[in-house]
Amino acid sequence: MARGIYVSATTPGSGKSLVALGLADTLHRHADRIGFFKPVVHGPDANDDPMVALMKSRFALEDERCRGGLTHEEVRTLLAEGKRADIDARCVEIFAEISRHCDVVIVEGTDLTGQDAAVEFDLNARLANNLAAPVVAVVGAKGRTVAEAVAAVEVARKELSAEKCALLAIMVNRADPDDVEAIAAAVKPGASGRPVYVLAELEEIARPTTGEVAAALGVRQIAGRADMERDVKDIKVAAMNVGNFLNVLDEGALVIVPGDRADVMVACLASSFSPEFPVASALILTGGLAPDANIYPLLAQAPFPVFAAPEDTYTTARRVSEVRSEIWSGHRRKVASALGLWSRQVDEVELVERLHLPRAERMTPLRFLHDLIERARVQRRHVVLPEGTDVRILRAAEILHRRDVCDLTVLGPESDVRELAAARGIDLTGINVVDPATSDLRQKFAEQYAELRAHKGVDLAKALEIMQDVSYFGTMMVQLGVVDGMVSGAAHTTAHTIRPALEFVKTREGVKIVSSVFLMLMPDRVLVYGDCAVNPDPNVEQLADIALASAETAAQFGVEPRVAMLSYSTGGSGAGSAVDEVRQATELVRRRRPDLAVEGPIQYDAAVDASIAESKMPGSSVAGQATVFIFPDLNTGNNTYKAVQQSSGVVAVGPVLQGLRKPVNDLSRGCTVEDIVNTVAITAIQAQAPAS
Repeated sequence: MARGIYVSATTPGSGKSLVALGLADTLHRHADRIGFFKPVVHGPDANDDPMVALMKSRFALEDERCRGGLTHEEVRTLLAEGKRADIDARCVEIFAEISRHCDVVIVEGTDLTGQDAAVEFDLNARLANNLAAPVVAVVGAKGRTVAEAVAAVEVARKELSAEKCALLAIMVNRADPDDVEAIAAAVKPGASGRPVYVLAELEEIARPTTGEVAAALGVRQIAGRADMERDVKDIKVAAMNVGNFLNVLDEGALVIVPGDRADVMVACLASSFSPEFPVASALILTGGLAPDANIYPLLAQAPFPVFAAPEDTYTTARRVSEVRSEIWSGHRRKVASALGLWSRQVDEVELVERLHLPRAERMTPLRFLHDLIERARVQRRHVVLPEGTDVRILRAAEILHRRDVCDLTVLGPESDVRELAAARGIDLTGINVVDPATSDLRQKFAEQYAELRAHKGVDLAKALEIMQDVSYFGTMMVQLGVVDGMVSGAAHTTAHTIRPALEFVKTREGVKIVSSVFLMLMPDRVLVYGDCAVNPDPNVEQLADIALASAETAAQFGVEPRVAMLSYSTGGSGAGSAVDEVRQATELVRRRRPDLAVEGPIQYDAAVDASIAESKMPGSSVAGQATVFIFPDLNTGNNTYKAVQQSSGVVAVGPVLQGLRKPVNDLSRGCTVEDIVNTVAITAIQAQAPAS
């Protein structure tokens, strides 16, 4: 049976779901199969629980590995009838069913939020014991002094000990940020000597979103952008004239106003279109009053949602103030903030040591992508994103910052960038915004560029003009060490992105060509395909360069390089100029890297299938188990990676550029926010390697 870990609140409002999410993120990278079980859920359907849904979507868990148990009402009824054993039996049965498909199962206990908190504590302790699951106890510090939080930890220890529970860890959550260090210093380690981790209350998690408010109130959207992830940072009731109202309107405030106050509605819209004024997160029109018909076309242009509520203004305001934000709402920004906090405050290596998990054997796509984020954090780097007027770039930058992946600089006219961010509810706090046209660095960069390109007739005046281009400015930031890497291409061509790097970043010593690979995330492993994006028809030396660079990239991302130099022929079975070029390139690779496992020419089937390899190339250390595939030309490589991606559902990450002295990576113009996040993480990891 899989090992269970029981996450149990020891105080009401502890925020244990954040701990469950952080544990899942950690364990997912250290075990092949994780599961999630919530023994008691609120709502009429045990498997229609939002935390269950979040875990399923976040970690790609099938129904058999992620389930609810009994509803809260079912548990109350059974307790009232004195049938505690029935609760235990049913939960043990479901846990056993989940365990058959898992290596470790995270069990999230009840919230202790009702009048029967003592009964729930007892229920959690009994379930943990019956499931033979050690407890991760979560102590809520919100509203507590340092002394009170420390005392709550001691009480939790004593109560769980009295219940004969095995205590795996204690975590103090939702602490005042100013008290985190004091609590950590004052709290005593347990009998094991292991640390007690202290997590701060994060405003970005605690704030409700527009979608959460709309769902809680049951209001309907009548106009504006359907953006349900905007943070509600404040609540403003418009009960004064427009001039005074604008004076107190704050960025991200939810504005509650009677449906007949056209003046306030117009003022909110005008404010949102001016970079000097704040942008509301939403409007709620109250009293069941319909706005004047002439106002509707204006409201339709609102960059935020506009809702209609039937209740009066006072009732609506009271109900909005009671809306609680929950991490299980699934909003990626809240999840990013939670995981960023977890990574900063929890020593993952130390925590995993306590668990004695079986070693993970498979590298799934999700685990690989999660590993990228963690590896990027190991040595913090600084990445520049030149396309600051693309909303996808700004959303990705916010998520990267919340997850604490790396330092970021965004390029673009600052007023335009910040106006776009405000209009879309994106928080750029902590992210550097630089306008190349007005930056103090432009003169220095231009002087450097003029010196480097003097042989091409570039003078200072021309260089100053060129340095207004975000791609050139961003690349020069990389070249001069202001930042460590660059990611661009969401709004620019590949040529525009990499041309500056080819001009003055140049290739590493011993490398004559810039090339690319795609990291192909198979269901149980990662393969490397190169070159599928840059070089149309490489010659023998270039093909060898691509193979060597691809092997280095593979090793950098945890893939043991076994290089297959692909052709339409295997070994000596075929002839022709194309096969000869692959054969010559293979020999060149062997001379330059005698330690590298490489085979070629070899056909794709012989490279991946052990049985075919046995007949076509027996005894080879690469055939049948290749991990790095070098295509003879761009036509073959690009079509092959796309065919594999589209026909089998494989996740293709890239292109990852290689061969440059410093990392610059290109995005597809059709990239998603997730693509940008992954590419920035890859760039940060590349920047961790010593420059050559």
